[in-house]
Amino acid sequence: MSAASRPFILAPSLLSADCGNLGGALCSLEAVGVPWAHWDVMDGHFVPNITFGQHVIRKLRSVSDIFFDVHLMIQNPERFLDDFREAGADMLVVHAEATIHLQRVLTRIRQLGMKAGVALNPSTPLNALEYILADVDMVLLMSVNPGFGGQTFLPSTFAKLRRLRAMIVERGADVDIQIDGGVTVANTPDLIASGANVLVSGSGFFSAPDYAARFAEFVRAAESGKTLTL
Repeated sequence: MSAASRPFILAPSLLSADCGNLGGALCSLEAVGVPWAHWDVMDGHFVPNITFGQHVIRKLRSVSDIFFDVHLMIQNPERFLDDFREAGADMLVVHAEATIHLQRVLTRIRQLGMKAGVALNPSTPLNALEYILADVDMVLLMSVNPGFGGQTFLPSTFAKLRRLRAMIVERGADVDIQIDGGVTVANTPDLIASGANVLVSGSGFFSAPDYAARFAEFVRAAESGKTLTL
């Protein structure tokens, strides 16, 4: 399936939501029709920050039926796959840089009934995906160096994104491409035109006073991107 024909998915990052009212943020996302919520799980080892864990996700799972896209920025994620499944994750994304046995981890995620994703840091080359594309439902390209919200988008992501989409099309793989870091309404058209179809936006989404209006802006921007030729 080409990038243009894949459905656009917005996944607001709860790292930029009001951490004192995550339940309210989830309910607001669901109310305006946002399809996914993105959880940035950080362990203070793989990245220099600590955020949510499986216990928080388990607690919030009970307040919303929205799709939980859980991004594990943690070392040796294989230790916690069962915990996050029990907490209510619908998808687990692990970093290629964080585990020695990547293919085994991705297979186990699917065996547990979740969608499997793999993330690449900005400096990690695409050849890390050479033998695992058949084992993933989504590839996440980091467009900032992971660990903190509110960072500026790295322009080099565009070329990497176009190469990744070409690789996926060439192999006939059924894989979504997600971009995470510095995503805004303004750069959404170019991201969609370059081959992404799942966008994570933290401050670019939650800084808006009206979530419904901001979601509509993202949808319009994505539609315009499908008609661009870069």
